[in-house]
Amino acid sequence: MTVRDLPPVDELTDQQQRGTNCCFCGAPLLNGTAHDLGPRPVDAHGTSALWFPRCCPLCWKAPG
Repeated sequence: MTVRDLPPVDELTDQQQRGTNCCFCGAPLLNGTAHDLGPRPVDAHGTSALWFPRCCPLCWKAPG
């Protein structure tokens, strides 16, 4: 699988940031079919934090 660049966190909706919607297309996610993309470091107002992005099955299979 080709690795895709993630969109900037500050350009995502709250649902995409929380992992309830796909970080690429914004589709609602189901726990049984969502793909965890692994923890990613992110700057949260000057503090280092981890973001746990998820995506839908269609975006998981889409070419990067």
